[in-house]
Amino acid sequence: MDHFGILSVTIWAPIVGALVIAFLPRGANQAVKWIAALASLVALGASIVVVREFNRGTIDAQFHLVEKMTWIQSFNIQYYLGVDGLSVTMVLLTGILSFICVLASWGIEHWQNNKGIKGYFALFLLLEAGMMGVFESLDFFLFYVFWEVMLLPMYFLIGIWGGPRREYAAIKFFLYTLAGSVLMLVVMIAMYFTVEPHTFDLTVLAREGPKFFTGGWWRAAFLGLYIGFAIKVPVFPFHTWLPDAHVEAPTPISVILAGVLLKMGTYG
Repeated sequence: MDHFGILSVTIWAPIVGALVIAFLPRGANQAVKWIAALASLVALGASIVVVREFNRGTIDAQFHLVEKMTWIQSFNIQYYLGVDGLSVTMVLLTGILSFICVLASWGIEHWQNNKGIKGYFALFLLLEAGMMGVFESLDFFLFYVFWEVMLLPMYFLIGIWGGPRREYAAIKFFLYTLAGSVLMLVVMIAMYFTVEPHTFDLTVLAREGPKFFTGGWWRAAFLGLYIGFAIKVPVFPFHTWLPDAHVEAPTPISVILAGVLLKMGTYG
């Protein structure tokens, strides 16, 4: 399990693509588009391999294709990835939609007057990496990192390249999601200090949690996580950011919002 495998490719290919784009000279728009498409295509290819190899790779706690490495040893935080029957389908969906939306964004200069093409595609690839990471993380801290990685790219993609009321829609999306993230952070830290030995390992929290999560603490933790994920779904009464975000977001970003991001709340 101590290695980087195909799941890491789905996450790191978009990140590497975003870094390469960031160092390209201004005006190299065609190169930016091709690199973004290539990085997203690599992630799509890796997601197809993930589906094909499901049930064949390393299995740990009923998760497949597991990759596990120590990250921050002092806090028992791990780079821990794996997929089950639910998340593997979401990984494939993310790969397919992200690649389609990268290609759909190639006309950005026509609908945004050549504005910030490098930034657009770099942020889009970071968004893809965050989505992949959420579906593959088995460490709560790592899950939270990827969950937050999605927030800023989506904020800027709506706020810079969106419609006439883009700033309002982006700020509303940011504030709602940030509120949910704060609740998730509090519950995550509480879970870490409640379980003995302290860990962010989701498989351990699921297995050992019933011994420690009892009474009012368990109800409060459930409520905090429920609200955090309900905002992302979004369900009533946390839904009011969605109409603005959908209307003002560029079409490819709106597709990602509807096709993947809203499903992440239910997945969570």
